[in-house]
Amino acid sequence: MLNVVLFQPEIPSNTGNIIRLCANTGTSLHIVEPAGFIMDDRRLLRAGLDYHEFVNIKYHHNLEECLEFFKGHRIYACTTKGHMRPDECHFQDGDVLIFGKETAGLPEYYTSALPPEQKVRIPMVPGSRCMNLSNSVAIFIYEAWRQNGFAGAQDQ
Repeated sequence: MLNVVLFQPEIPSNTGNIIRLCANTGTSLHIVEPAGFIMDDRRLLRAGLDYHEFVNIKYHHNLEECLEFFKGHRIYACTTKGHMRPDECHFQDGDVLIFGKETAGLPEYYTSALPPEQKVRIPMVPGSRCMNLSNSVAIFIYEAWRQNGFAGAQDQ
């Protein structure tokens, strides 16, 4: 199972979409507080539909606590400052994908301490700044899941 970490998410509908995505892919979701909304925000609940009960959501008080929780796991920062594309990584079960907040990304003190092979970015055309958070999470989850043969997926 993959682990997605949202660092201080700000937009409830993005987080709701990510909850739904995690439920449908068997991905564990971790939220580093504070979030820019309350977890029972109607926009979050509407975007997540009735999938909240199918997702293992864990809350962390800060990034350091979250990183301690994942000690020993392979961690990838999903950032516009990345050097690798998702298809160049070799994702494994248990890997951690960390995404920054919508307006500011991940803290510089964190990303600057990582080696280049742990900073991954989505390719975009020149002049593009960033993508929507829930779309970015979907791209990474599905690439990682694809690399692992869509393990656990229902064949239809």
